[in-house]
Amino acid sequence: MSLPDSAPADSTPADVAPDDNPLSSPSDLPYGLPPLDRITPQHIVEAIEAGLEAQRKEWEAIATDPAEPTVDNTVVALERSGRLLNRALTIHWTQSSSCIDDVVTDRDEWLAPQLAAHTDALYLDQRIFQRLDAVHDQRDALDLDAETCRLVERIHTDFVRAGAALDAEDRQRLSDLNRQLSEAGARFKRLLVEGTKANAVHVTEVAELVGMSEDALASAAASAQEHDLEGWLLPLVLPSGQPAMSSLTDRRTRRRLYEASVTRCLGGPHDTRPIVAEIVGLRAERAALLGAPTHAAHVIADQTAGDADTAMETLRGLVGPATANARVEAAELEALLLADGEDGPLQPWDWAYYAERVRSDRYGVEEEALRPYFAFDAVLRDGVFAAATDLYGITFVQRDDLPTYHPDVQLFEVFDHDGDGLGLCLIDPWSRPSKRGGAWMTTLADQSALLGGRPVVTVTHNIPRPAGDGPALMTVDAVRTLFHEFGHALHGLFSDVTYPRFSGTSVPRDFVEFPSQVNEMWAFDPAMLARYARHHETGEALDPAVVERLEAVGTYGEGFATSEYLAAALLDLAWHTIPPGRTVAADDVEAFELDALAELGLDLPWIPPRYRTTYFAHIFAGGYSAGYYSYIWSEVLDAELVQWFGEQGGLRRENGQVFRDRLLARGGAEDPMAAFEAVRGRPPTLAPLLERRGLSS
Repeated sequence: MSLPDSAPADSTPADVAPDDNPLSSPSDLPYGLPPLDRITPQHIVEAIEAGLEAQRKEWEAIATDPAEPTVDNTVVALERSGRLLNRALTIHWTQSSSCIDDVVTDRDEWLAPQLAAHTDALYLDQRIFQRLDAVHDQRDALDLDAETCRLVERIHTDFVRAGAALDAEDRQRLSDLNRQLSEAGARFKRLLVEGTKANAVHVTEVAELVGMSEDALASAAASAQEHDLEGWLLPLVLPSGQPAMSSLTDRRTRRRLYEASVTRCLGGPHDTRPIVAEIVGLRAERAALLGAPTHAAHVIADQTAGDADTAMETLRGLVGPATANARVEAAELEALLLADGEDGPLQPWDWAYYAERVRSDRYGVEEEALRPYFAFDAVLRDGVFAAATDLYGITFVQRDDLPTYHPDVQLFEVFDHDGDGLGLCLIDPWSRPSKRGGAWMTTLADQSALLGGRPVVTVTHNIPRPAGDGPALMTVDAVRTLFHEFGHALHGLFSDVTYPRFSGTSVPRDFVEFPSQVNEMWAFDPAMLARYARHHETGEALDPAVVERLEAVGTYGEGFATSEYLAAALLDLAWHTIPPGRTVAADDVEAFELDALAELGLDLPWIPPRYRTTYFAHIFAGGYSAGYYSYIWSEVLDAELVQWFGEQGGLRRENGQVFRDRLLARGGAEDPMAAFEAVRGRPPTLAPLLERRGLSS
């Protein structure tokens, strides 16, 4: 598909999508679900182009309004702008993660610099900023409700942080930096997708795959067939650790899989190191232009952590307990390795395999033996959905009459406790070559009273596609992840705000993971397990004794898990606390990473960072730069709320309603930490998290 430089090729006015474009007007489908079955790539390009121009005209009308600036004609007018563009972008963002092909990737790279320039056109417009400034100055004298007052403050802060107060020369330089960064991020994303595909491990002898389950082998065989290969193909997932490494008995195959993972995009045609060096330098320069000492300082100043030092020190406080536990775990695993007659020392590709042995021998919990009890449909309907019904009174009805963006997707209408329609939830469970790795939640439509929008959310996973007519069997970790991502979906579905700026998950980045992590607590709640953990062939419930052992095994391996996470989170901060003027050459990227981990005490020989620099998509192609710390920061809050739920009697409707009304429904409409403390009754502490992770000693 050819992409326009500035406008669609036909003669249609640039700010009006053609009438036959299904994105040209709001959808008349239930809840504003986009007509996903009728949207072509050209429709998306046309609507983006028309949407960009339409919103520029809306902004110009605000900037040139002869009336004195008010909340309605300036702040709320900004909130109303861009509806056509938003409709088009939601489809593009969904495709750019779940339906990736050359057309989508080309469009992603075409769009990135245009969108950066478009955003700058707003935030650097002095006429609009002056109007906002005037409204902001008089906000205390206006009779504003709490959410509108917060809107005025937040939008004014957005403009200041985006550089609106800079002089003309610095604003131009900032715009140049933003464009370069958007282009670099799009290139990183493309190379990572291609490099991850290229490093998939091809195996031609089944003996090298002993230990893998039948359905995992079938999935690997299907992957090979899709690539016209004989044998089996093991595609890589995004983190360093690969799922098959816990079951493969062949040490050489485990090593191949590990090395393919940690060396992706490190040299060769998919080398991302030059882009990393470029991004880090540009971000540091931009931070200095905005008056911050580092990129991390600029980013975290607007998060609940408040400043980079606080985030760094919180993480550093966990390093000692985590690595001490990891060393004890490593010694035990190495003893098992040597007892097997293998040559020492313990290697990174051995860890998951022998840790699984410990779980099986000590706790009687073997991942592969548990998978028949975790059939996807049962986990989703009798686990994830059932827990939401118990807590919030909501129910789910599958709708096969509504369009989806891929045949794999299952669509559900969600009804509130009073029977009223609440929204739609699209579940996209299976891995496929056109989908990036990992799991995530997004929205196709946001709730807001101002625009009359109701929520349409998506939950995307990467579970191996079931072989034939059999069920998809999930690992324990995949079950936990499904509950986690559905926690984000609930955040979107329960949104009850006036302005789209605050809808659903539009909260500080270091708070957004908190509600989803809370939802994980129901995954292995004994009462819930009794309902959904049943053998897919016999219907037999998971033995209660196994449930008890699952609870006991919960803290085993936290030395490893916490260390690999901390290594990635602190590596993120290390890259983004590089001061302006200091450069890291592409050839020095790996050395910088190793030196940073050594300085932090996280250079453990058996534990790589969860993401190494060259494939750290969260921070170089996503929205988590200087923000990967937020997972553990949110988990501090999560551990506190799990404790609160226990104190209040657990899985009860009353507890769910409090959590929904006081936290989930409010989105970003009030200070999230104030909302948290209103429920918990006090500020959070680190103690519940340390206890949960078995690190308190």
